[in-house]
Amino acid sequence: MTPLFFGSEIYRGSSYGHWHPLRVPRVSTTMDLCRAMGWLPRSQFQTSPRAKPSALSAWHDPDYLSALVEAEETQSLSEAARKRFHIGTPSNPIFPEVYRRPATGAGASLAAGELLRNPGIIYHPGGGTHHGMPARANGFCYLNDCVLAIQSLRRSGLTRIAYIDIDAHHPDGVVHAYGNDPDTLLISVHEAGRWPRTGALTDHGMGTQVNLPVPAGLNDTEFEALRDAVILPWVQAFRPEAIVLQCGADAVTEDPQSRLALSNNAHWSMVRAVMALTDRLLVLGGGGYNPWSVGRLWSGVWATLNGYEIPETLPEAGQCVLRDLTWERGPSLRPFDPPPDWTNTLRDPARPGPMRDATRAVMAHHAARRLALT
Repeated sequence: MTPLFFGSEIYRGSSYGHWHPLRVPRVSTTMDLCRAMGWLPRSQFQTSPRAKPSALSAWHDPDYLSALVEAEETQSLSEAARKRFHIGTPSNPIFPEVYRRPATGAGASLAAGELLRNPGIIYHPGGGTHHGMPARANGFCYLNDCVLAIQSLRRSGLTRIAYIDIDAHHPDGVVHAYGNDPDTLLISVHEAGRWPRTGALTDHGMGTQVNLPVPAGLNDTEFEALRDAVILPWVQAFRPEAIVLQCGADAVTEDPQSRLALSNNAHWSMVRAVMALTDRLLVLGGGGYNPWSVGRLWSGVWATLNGYEIPETLPEAGQCVLRDLTWERGPSLRPFDPPPDWTNTLRDPARPGPMRDATRAVMAHHAARRLALT
């Protein structure tokens, strides 16, 4: 199967604001880097369609959608609407593309669900907005394209869907939609105690929630153990007709929005493992707030989906894409000077470590669950 890449130029010039964590270029960097590597021919690229409110209302409240459109058109909302819909808050600010950008992400996820009526692999790094709620913005997410993707897959005739989320944050919006649906397997690896502080180990829903709240400092060794002992066995036993993998890039060491310590190898290994379990796969983006680590990780996901070899040193064209990035960090937004390996390589050094008691406890809990079901 030849993978398909959904992307859009709206991500290049769009920002949540100069102070917001999502001020950094992410999807545009991934597109540019994949093209520089010769990995993204026109035949595999499809421009993401923009979803209309009528399509989004399959899950989102029409009044909320009207407010989102109004916020873009007028760049303001009444105080009552701000409070009701959480649009115009520090986390979810009003910016020039506040409707068009999330609607583009949602449109690609809706289209992916239609295309996956037939076997295939689709990559949509602009997706993965897993916190969005039906009638309010939440956690940098105005719409929930993950939920809309699952709905679209169902309309395509697919009943059993596995949703796997390896973002550093728990997908509370997806759980809101499908946490009690026995035909949707929800697996989340997320940092324990981090916002939104949902996804406790003992939250099982209708028996198809698998929450893996991991300790700060999660390393590659621990992630590999969780993948092989918990995640893959649950998916294999569930026997899904399609898999949605949310591949947020904020669980790596360099990301400022988590305290996890993975290398990008952990994400790529998960992609390879999941590819072997299904003939219908949708891979989404998600979190990620360091432009170099996101661009390198998400470009490596695309290479993995295509079976491309990742070189030890990037060619000059690829290095130019990464050298052109800028990032202002800290309260004073001082320019950040990246280390050389952030601009001349894609692959991080492996980050192995000890298997700690907190991680073992997560594994033991789900091993007991699996045993009880057999």
